[in-house]
Amino acid sequence: MQLTKTYRIGVLGLTHDHVWNNLRELVASTHGLLTAVADVNKPLIERAKREFDCATYKDPQTLLQRERLDAVYLYGDNALSMELAETAAAKGLHILVEKPMAADLIGADRMLAAARRSGVRLMVNWPFAWRPQLRRAIQLCKSGDIGRVWQMKYRAAHEGPLEHGCSPYFVQWLYDPELNGGGALVDYGCYGACLSAYLLGLPNRVTAVGGRLCKEDVLAEDNAVIVMAYPRAVSIAEASWTQVGNLTAYTAVFYGTSGTIVVEPGEAGRVLVANKDFPDGVAVDAPALPQESATAGANFLHGIETGDEFAPLCEARTGRDAQEILEAALMAIDSGADVSLPLRNV
Repeated sequence: MQLTKTYRIGVLGLTHDHVWNNLRELVASTHGLLTAVADVNKPLIERAKREFDCATYKDPQTLLQRERLDAVYLYGDNALSMELAETAAAKGLHILVEKPMAADLIGADRMLAAARRSGVRLMVNWPFAWRPQLRRAIQLCKSGDIGRVWQMKYRAAHEGPLEHGCSPYFVQWLYDPELNGGGALVDYGCYGACLSAYLLGLPNRVTAVGGRLCKEDVLAEDNAVIVMAYPRAVSIAEASWTQVGNLTAYTAVFYGTSGTIVVEPGEAGRVLVANKDFPDGVAVDAPALPQESATAGANFLHGIETGDEFAPLCEARTGRDAQEILEAALMAIDSGADVSLPLRNV
């Protein structure tokens, strides 16, 4: 469906480095208008002014009071997302927030409740949701091409935010357990948690191990493994801020009763499927994503105008359930015991 309206977007926070690519996509779109940005850091708002020639503010509340908007992007730290989402929702603004949507489950629940109360759309942007090969694998799993999925694994790993080239503004809050919600477990374990929540739902039990294995200057865990137990399945999310090299990083694996799928990362990543006829695996096509579902911004605007569900993984309820898995995992690390879900009824 061709969109007919133009949507005025305000950006609350610029300290999350993912913001810049999303703003470039927004500016290039025909139905999204970058109206204003707000951040306390002068160099960041100066960069936004220089690159996008938009209005700038030192704080989000002033932006929300002065600008006429249809929606907001939230790109500050995880702890800030809850308050900003509640304020934006109360003003009737649709919301796109970067993964993992909040610093804790209370924050995620309050964001979900605010959106429902105000009747606005809330989308969680997961960068791997826009990979055609992962979307194809999800489709194959949902359609039963490999039978019933009984195990899955996703590993997100690099050498660390600082070493990976993240900006000082991003690193500052990623390394702060209060602002981030944790360390590598929250930042990178969230991907596997989201994938599991979408394909398998909430697990019955969660256990996890993690800690500072290499980085003595980081207050939170730099490595973690989350194990999610289901009645007839198990899922594993691995997170590392200390992995040297790219081998095994960002690879997804799905095991079904009649086949196995491996999803390779990167723009040239393949979808490999093994079954009884092809035990060593064969590559299957991963078509380009449709225009309305190829980027976060395009999908957000499409969902606002049409009322359609957002792309797989990006609905707010999936993001909220991923947050519950993360919270249970942190509790499991602290207690050294399995944690049963649900943590509370919502």
